[in-house]
Amino acid sequence: MRARLDTRSGPTRRTFLLGGAVAGVGAVAAIGVDAAASAQDAAPSTPLNGEVTVPFHGIHQAGIDTDAQAHASFIALDLRPDVDRDGLRRLLRTLTDDAARLTRGEAALADTEPELATAPARLTVTFGFGPELVARAGARAPSWLRPLPAFSIDRLRPEYGDGDLLLQIAADDPVTVAHAARMLLKDARAFTTPRWVQQGFRRAHGTERPGTTMRNLFGQVDGTANPVPGTTAFDDVVWAREGWLAGGTGMVVRRIAMDLDTWDHLDRPGRDQAVGRFQSTGAPLTGADEFDEPDFEAKDAIGFPVIPEFSHLRRSRPEDPAQRIFRRGYNYDQTPPAGILSDAGLVFVSFQADVDGQFVPIQRRLDELDLLNQWTTPIGSAVFAVPPGCAEGGFIGEGILS
Repeated sequence: MRARLDTRSGPTRRTFLLGGAVAGVGAVAAIGVDAAASAQDAAPSTPLNGEVTVPFHGIHQAGIDTDAQAHASFIALDLRPDVDRDGLRRLLRTLTDDAARLTRGEAALADTEPELATAPARLTVTFGFGPELVARAGARAPSWLRPLPAFSIDRLRPEYGDGDLLLQIAADDPVTVAHAARMLLKDARAFTTPRWVQQGFRRAHGTERPGTTMRNLFGQVDGTANPVPGTTAFDDVVWAREGWLAGGTGMVVRRIAMDLDTWDHLDRPGRDQAVGRFQSTGAPLTGADEFDEPDFEAKDAIGFPVIPEFSHLRRSRPEDPAQRIFRRGYNYDQTPPAGILSDAGLVFVSFQADVDGQFVPIQRRLDELDLLNQWTTPIGSAVFAVPPGCAEGGFIGEGILS
């Protein structure tokens, strides 16, 4: 049954009520617009993280001792056959200029999407050199700048190995990372061809307190024993001190597949024993806090080591302090092939002054005996020399091209 229309002429009480209500809505809307405009004009009470910048120029390249950002892209490039010393100089000058601008929140030259450059979100761009690039520059490479020794646990795939030039691009915003990568690759394409790309992530910015140790996709803390940037211990572990690499470092990138599906079958005590730490707190099995020093001599009630000899903690902890490294890895999680629940793992990244003297001995111990090897498989491996930073007006790599 239809509602009857009110056909009375002249204003009615209902008309006045409706009119007043509509007028009131209009007034509120107008006030809301004014308030919104005022809010936009006013400065935010706290700065947006997208506005935060990390200085590009300096003695060391950024992206090493920088607090790890939430997103990263690792891009390895091969030099075209005709690129000589002069070509290298042009390439590195161009990429340095691009990186310096983008990390300030400015568009690179010839940027066709400059709007995407306005939120740097702690963007850093770090350059690494492979053996071929150093050779074409006519410089002497450090003795460790070569593929790592073969390890029995490796199942390396060529699409994740080696490279002449590495770009580590990291920021707290994935759009920023994607835009920076595109700009750098556009300017590098006349000199290089892409070899591989690996992308990784950590917790989103603001999810955890600053300084919280990253957790990998096994749920375990990853990097507890890292030296602290800004300390003498960090400087001794990371920075090279001789030749054109002085102020730079060595970089190892390993792609480690993690079998999350079978890891799910392991109970919590089994996980703790495999790693040597409590998953809940990250504390060693002999401690209560994540940063407690592990006691490898402690025995249980029947005389077995509390921290098993086969645990990852025991095998990775060097007895020689000179063998320490600085870890700065990222998780990855890709669309799995049909019939597989997950294709995930760790883009393991470490920085150390001497790859042969620091990283290789640790990896050999893990290769010999580490229970985690049942659930982890290295499928990619690359080594790069990371040159020092540069001053304004200079460029990354000028030390080997001057």
